Amino acid sequence: MKLMHTKLPEFLKKMRVAANESECPKEITIRGLENLTSAKMQSLRTGRIEHAVREMTMKEGVDRIEFVVMPRVPETMHTVIIKGIDKEGNIKSAILEIVNILHPTEEAELLGCDDIDDRRPAIGRH
Repeated sequence: MKLMHTKLPEFLKKMRVAANESECPKEITIRGLENLTSAKMQSLRTGRIEHAVREMTMKEGVDRIEFVVMPRVPETMHTVIIKGIDKEGNIKSAILEIVNILHPTEEAELLGCDDIDDRRPAIGRH
């Protein structure tokens, strides 16, 4: 399984390298992953995205890169864990709840852009 996934720090590094060490280096800003402390990304998709970042650096008129990660399904269900911790740092009690989070869709990021190349597979076919 190790070779099939890219750890979050390596993923971020790959995207920065793709932007900064291309033939036309560009500054890159990455948003949407700030709250993750650990994660693994699909390696095949990582490579495709890395290639897309390099490709974007080569487009005429592009001065910098904004890289935004957002949920594809706008309504996601999350578990909330509320923990009571004692003086020694041990969990004494916990309550589990659930919350739906409604996310903005990609249209919020693409307003005014006419050149959109949608390379995403159909939902469930990735």
